[in-house]
Amino acid sequence: MLGQMQQAPLLLTDILRHALRNSANQEIVTRLVEGGIHRYTYREAGERIAQLAHALVEMGIGEGDRVAVIGWNTHRQLELYYALAGIGAVCHTINPRLGPENAGYVMNHAGNKAVFYDATFAPLAAGLAPHLPQVENYVELCPEGAQTQNGLDAKSYEALIAGKPSEYEWPGLDENTACAMCYTSGTTGKPKGVLYSHRALVLQTLVASLPSSLGCGPDDVCLPVVPMFHVNAWGVPYTALLLGMKLVLPGPGLDGKNLHEMIVEEDVTYALGVPTVWLGLLAYVAENNLDFGKLKYSLIGGSALPEKIIRGYDAYGVRCRQGWGMTEMSPLGTVNVEEPGFYDRPIDERIPEQVKQGKAVPFVDMRVVTPNGDRQPHDGESEGHLQVRGPWIIDTYYGFEENALTEDGWFDTGDVAVIHPDGQMQITDRAKDVIKSGGEWISSIDIENAALNHPDVVQAAALGMHHPKWDERPLLVVQLKPGSSTDLSAIQSFVNEKLPKISAVDDVQAVEEIPLGATGKVLKTKLREHFKDYKLPTAA
Repeated sequence: MLGQMQQAPLLLTDILRHALRNSANQEIVTRLVEGGIHRYTYREAGERIAQLAHALVEMGIGEGDRVAVIGWNTHRQLELYYALAGIGAVCHTINPRLGPENAGYVMNHAGNKAVFYDATFAPLAAGLAPHLPQVENYVELCPEGAQTQNGLDAKSYEALIAGKPSEYEWPGLDENTACAMCYTSGTTGKPKGVLYSHRALVLQTLVASLPSSLGCGPDDVCLPVVPMFHVNAWGVPYTALLLGMKLVLPGPGLDGKNLHEMIVEEDVTYALGVPTVWLGLLAYVAENNLDFGKLKYSLIGGSALPEKIIRGYDAYGVRCRQGWGMTEMSPLGTVNVEEPGFYDRPIDERIPEQVKQGKAVPFVDMRVVTPNGDRQPHDGESEGHLQVRGPWIIDTYYGFEENALTEDGWFDTGDVAVIHPDGQMQITDRAKDVIKSGGEWISSIDIENAALNHPDVVQAAALGMHHPKWDERPLLVVQLKPGSSTDLSAIQSFVNEKLPKISAVDDVQAVEEIPLGATGKVLKTKLREHFKDYKLPTAA
């Protein structure tokens, strides 16, 4: 017997309608690329989204068309998120840090029909244009008449939408219609496309809005520092509007000074970003004897949460939460939300819990398996390959015929993890980064987190180097603070005191700068190439 409920598609335009109906006077604030601060209400945003939808249709953009967006976190990109999805097109956010070769590859692979870009990225757009024969229109996200003279004959965004009707009759799409697209960062090969549906993103937004997920609400002021090209800014452009939060968009101002100014002046209470951003902001605040205003929570993802960040922000009364997910997961997988009374405990008791990635959010299923596919117990000790499944997790990469799943329907994340008896998942390493020594697995993450606690270490990476007896042993590579005269042997002693004997690093080497990828993650492939002829002193 079937239930007798109405069948209504889950569409992103329903989130927009809800926001306009219930939170029309709420604010969206942006630091503009062209300078200054822009602020308007949800109602005004809705009118401009409708104007943009009319303009897109007049440009010939229709259902299924992929449109590239190369931009900072601004109100204009937010409008593109909703207008493109609303007319049935696909918002393909481009990571400008991919570089010209990979950016051109993903835009051709996606078959982008139009390109919207911020002035900052006008040189990139102009350089790519000769290699993008399928692109019919270029639009610069700028005021009328302010286009960069880069030979593209680009339209101005503000001129494009000016005078268009401020209402739009959104079509009743199938909820499985594609609405957004991101490519993986391509650290181990060509980037792969992930095509999101309305249904997937609406379901994830509903779950993200739960107190047991992101843990924010309508009274919060939300600052997504995570870029809008990084898995839809972790879904914040949807969650914020569904909850009716004040949304603060940092634009190009991602340095400590500009971020601190936005946090304090706009009364930000909840911020999201990757560890490298929070380390830089923490240093700026400490060096200038400032505080974080009304900031209560920082959700950190993209890389493991270092103890250094937890302790640093805790000193200012800011609580750090860790979240975990992937481009292939839209991205929400786990959030480490505290139990009642958690912050009554001493920080030394809290940190072992806070460095865990958290519990799976509703509708995400996780398992840990051995290389042979045997399921590991949830005992907090049995490591294995982390696999996931759920309604917003990838089935097939864009342009691929074979699906991306195991034979029994799970997606292998490429992470090595344990799951604790209480459901907390903890990543011990990326499968490709695990250091295999004498039959044991050594976590590079544990070594890196120990190193980051040293006051002179800015960035750290642990590599498995060949050893004639143990197969591999750890080499720690560090980037030191400018002007630091710390002896590397002292750093080695500092780190090894915090690690079990098996994980003790055999050597420490310093580099001027540790290479970071497009999403702020360490590029260990480049470090391995740099140290390909290096031999550990213990390997002699």
